[in-house]
Amino acid sequence: MGEQVTFWSEPLKEEIEITGPSAAKLFIAPSTKDADVFVTLRAFAPNGREVLFAGAVDPNAPLSHGWLRASHRKLDPKMSLFYRAWRAHDEEQPLIPGETYELDVEIWPTSIVLKKGYRLAFTMHGKDFDHGLPEPMPKLYGLPMRGCSVFLHDDPTDRDPAIHDGMTTIRTGGDRKSYVLLPVIPAQ
Repeated sequence: MGEQVTFWSEPLKEEIEITGPSAAKLFIAPSTKDADVFVTLRAFAPNGREVLFAGAVDPNAPLSHGWLRASHRKLDPKMSLFYRAWRAHDEEQPLIPGETYELDVEIWPTSIVLKKGYRLAFTMHGKDFDHGLPEPMPKLYGLPMRGCSVFLHDDPTDRDPAIHDGMTTIRTGGDRKSYVLLPVIPAQ
């Protein structure tokens, strides 16, 4: 419910455009009966400073977000596309601690051109994204705008630590290759 891990690209060798929906294929092994997985796609300037954007309801937004409660991972195969996971929502699928589960996490569409030397970052965490900028932050409905606006997943009755708070391992090798799918538009 707290720690995060960030995977970094090398500095871009040329300018790229990313436009459209993204997705993450993750293989996780949780120590808990359920896991909330939050993913954030981020951009960093060559000087290491994160590039933030004026989002619809947050003036300090990253490139994009996605999240999934692992027990709701079941897909509707007729509606899902390789870049858009469509949830069946017809049953809850609890996790067995230590087992590995495949998750398809939808990441909201974005559009940006990044110059040579910039870096992309993919952050996975167990709670809502917070870019860690110093206070004071602008507020909406009394909540500081820390990167995900008022779209928070912090209701203690919905995120019981006895069910959700533990260690989640990300599998990345063999037949369990976790990856991020980005819509890179070819240069003209």
